[in-house]
Amino acid sequence: MISAPRFSRRQWLASSLSLAAAPLLSAKGGRTIGVQLYTVRGTLMKDSDHVLKTIADIGYKEIEGAGRADLAALAPKIKELGMTPVSCHVETPLITGDWDKYGNMKQVPLDEAIDSVKRIGAHYFTMAYIMPAARGGADFYKKTADDMNRVGEKVQKAGMQFAYHNHAFEFGGKPGERAIDIFYERWDKKLVALEMDVFWVSVAGNDPVEMLKQWKGRVQLLHLKDKDPSTPVQYNEGVPKTAFKEVGSGSLNFPAILKAAPAAGVKHYFVEQDQTPGDPLDSLKKSFDYLQSI
Repeated sequence: MISAPRFSRRQWLASSLSLAAAPLLSAKGGRTIGVQLYTVRGTLMKDSDHVLKTIADIGYKEIEGAGRADLAALAPKIKELGMTPVSCHVETPLITGDWDKYGNMKQVPLDEAIDSVKRIGAHYFTMAYIMPAARGGADFYKKTADDMNRVGEKVQKAGMQFAYHNHAFEFGGKPGERAIDIFYERWDKKLVALEMDVFWVSVAGNDPVEMLKQWKGRVQLLHLKDKDPSTPVQYNEGVPKTAFKEVGSGSLNFPAILKAAPAAGVKHYFVEQDQTPGDPLDSLKKSFDYLQSI
């Protein structure tokens, strides 16, 4: 079961001061910084050369795709610019089988989808989201966890790793019956990794540092985005656009998060900002510069 500790402002300040001198994440050495392409979804396919070159020029080295088809089309350019496609978000019904819940999404065989991600050269086959209309109660999440284990085994046989990306809804409900609790108990640790989104963990009232400790050895991917301090605790994704902040511009304690990440098993770090106040590329640069500075 995952508890929901809170992180006080005094603790945040004390931790920040104690960690300020330690270089935790840098594009110049050690852990590299990547981008989730959902951040630039509005312009990416319209002007992909400019968008990708700007991302590379900022200093990002790794890419996570927001969809298989787009990442496949962009992979040659990504590699040409010296970046690596590491992970790809895939269609949820590939895992759950409920294609009718996802509108006009084209149905494809699982084996074909796995092969397409492998051809791109990405290592992570990542389930991004469960739509509200497709969610259910505890029995649904138990079945979904079992489906993830099943797909994770197929992905592993293909030489890749299956992962699941959290939002806020997984933390709603009665402790022990929440989706996050069921996933924690039911996932095969070798077959399913967590892609932890620290923003959504915080939106749901949890401290990302404590969750990294609780999920030690099971978090391989980390989504980095900051949160406006006025954002209320909630268990859905209906936050205002202004809730999303560049890394280092909100209320999350990134020095502490990045210090805790390696022990949790984190191997890759992706900046993602669902909404930006202006040009997403400007926001990506602001986040990158902050991460370099610490």
